[in-house]
Amino acid sequence: METSVTTEKTETVIEKISIYSLQLQELKDWLKEHGEKAFRAEQIFDWLYKKRIADFSEMSNLSKNLREILEEDFTLTTLKTLVKQESADGTIKFLFELHDGFSIETVLMRHDYGNSVCVTTQVGCRIGCTFCASTLGGLKRNLAAGEIVAQVVKVQQALDETEERVSSIVIMGIGEPFENYDNMLSFLKIINHEKGLNIGARHITVSTSGIIPRIYQFADENMQINFAISLHAPNTEIRSRLMPINRAYKLPDLLEAVRYYINKTGRRVSFEYGLFGGVNDQVEHAQELARLIKGIKCHVNLIPVNYVPERDYVRTPREQIFKFEKTLKDAGVNVTIRREQGSDIDAACGQLRAKERKEETR
Repeated sequence: METSVTTEKTETVIEKISIYSLQLQELKDWLKEHGEKAFRAEQIFDWLYKKRIADFSEMSNLSKNLREILEEDFTLTTLKTLVKQESADGTIKFLFELHDGFSIETVLMRHDYGNSVCVTTQVGCRIGCTFCASTLGGLKRNLAAGEIVAQVVKVQQALDETEERVSSIVIMGIGEPFENYDNMLSFLKIINHEKGLNIGARHITVSTSGIIPRIYQFADENMQINFAISLHAPNTEIRSRLMPINRAYKLPDLLEAVRYYINKTGRRVSFEYGLFGGVNDQVEHAQELARLIKGIKCHVNLIPVNYVPERDYVRTPREQIFKFEKTLKDAGVNVTIRREQGSDIDAACGQLRAKERKEETR
């Protein structure tokens, strides 16, 4: 099984598919096509996700012939660690290099309730949010499902050294997950599967900037995955300034899609709201936000933004953050302030890549 990848220099490179891209049933189907018993798929999954081996030759309960066929048809996606930044609070940010030379970020965040991994779904991003380093240089390509899975495996291998485990996943790294929908969905099914990484659906969160057709589609998947919307504004004018996608997918239509999701799944949504000094962080903005989301089964996650040198936004003062939170609470909104992590490293999404790989982000 091979796929052609066109690089930025328009050279076509033939790449074997990552075995991490296959869901269990897909692997069973492949085995049957090659005259092998379907139960071998569970053995292979055990080697990949429980033992986390680095080479097909280590799959000692498989025949030599099967191991050779696996080696011939697939690759064990390897991510080369270019930079590993460790924060005093335990946060670790990885800059990984892909097979074609592009780079992505993955972040391990430590919480009282366990270890969370923030994964990337695209090399770069075309959404164009004016506060985000991820969009610098635009979109290069989508990640294959296996390249997303491999990020979690790579972090888990690092945690194996201290006998810890990844307990939750957030799909909030570089890129817009809903623009890489099929690969994202395959990733979700692989890491959620009990024979895979076995991470519970309610310990997985996917966030979108507001690709409305995909929100309806995701609602109809009826998965128990946590769902977040990058809102960042209390009205259309400010949201269009911060997030150009609002010009294509209007705020009223976005909220209608959110209501459909809630009615379809019975689950609440989270609204991510980054606070930008003097832009969207005043008491009147909080009052307007409360009116905007009134009646929606939701939670607001206030995010004190990390400073990005390539962007002009400034941090909201601490006392103003608390005023904003109190205004929402007084209006009956369920709200929390996201705990800051990695403030002593390149914590903002895309910031490490922008610093280390300037040729990708110009």
